[in-house]
Amino acid sequence: MPAGVRLVATDLDGTVVRTDGTVSVRTRAAFDACREAGVHVVAVTGRPPRWVVDLADLFGPVVVVCANGAITFDLATSSVLSSRTVPPAAVLETVTAVRRELPGVSAALETLAGFRHEPAYVPRYDALRTAVVGELPELLSDDPGVVKLLLREDTTPSDVLLDVVQRAAGHLVEPTHSGMDGLVEVSARGVSKASALAELAAGLGVDAADVAAFGDMPNDVPMLRWAGHSYAVGGGHPDVLTAASAVAPPCDEDGVAQVLERLLATA
Repeated sequence: MPAGVRLVATDLDGTVVRTDGTVSVRTRAAFDACREAGVHVVAVTGRPPRWVVDLADLFGPVVVVCANGAITFDLATSSVLSSRTVPPAAVLETVTAVRRELPGVSAALETLAGFRHEPAYVPRYDALRTAVVGELPELLSDDPGVVKLLLREDTTPSDVLLDVVQRAAGHLVEPTHSGMDGLVEVSARGVSKASALAELAAGLGVDAADVAAFGDMPNDVPMLRWAGHSYAVGGGHPDVLTAASAVAPPCDEDGVAQVLERLLATA
């Protein structure tokens, strides 16, 4: 590892989780080698906790960052350690403001009480999971602890939709995206992968200068700008390639593993 690197922070999908949904043996071995060298390895992901509970074998019984920084989650106990939620009033105001420009936007909520969505919102990844369905005021009536507001408009590219949300409600919330399929993910103002990773690293006694971070999409940009050593995965979003200080090979070529192997060899 470069002198001082004490923590590796990695996004999951498109960074170490390949297009076939797997994490390669080579990547797993690279993570194991980091830990053997005394380097922490943590996941920093947009996924909700229910999509990381099966990763304990990859990361070990550690704390991971979920929901783009809104949640820190303990893999050892499958429990939420901390959360930053979006107030119901801010959710309603955000959706109202965005719909003034794009009336066809539908909304869903990742909450501490589970997944909820409007009737018009069609889940793509949790289609078989039981969810609470209703109009937005009803979904928010018990203040379920919204960690992410999801806004979808299938005919609008995510970059364009993100611009709309930023203009309409950027003063209220923190919008970003992690794909190109017309979905924007909205957190509480000031919440990002960087904000949560900074707290996690501080708890481990690790400075930003001693962190190597990997990512591929706009929700990774704050983390990459914060970390002392940042790597955009090849083929990633142009904003990520601009934000990072170096470029790793593509995910499907085990780019993160290639970089870690090289860093370990020069330690």
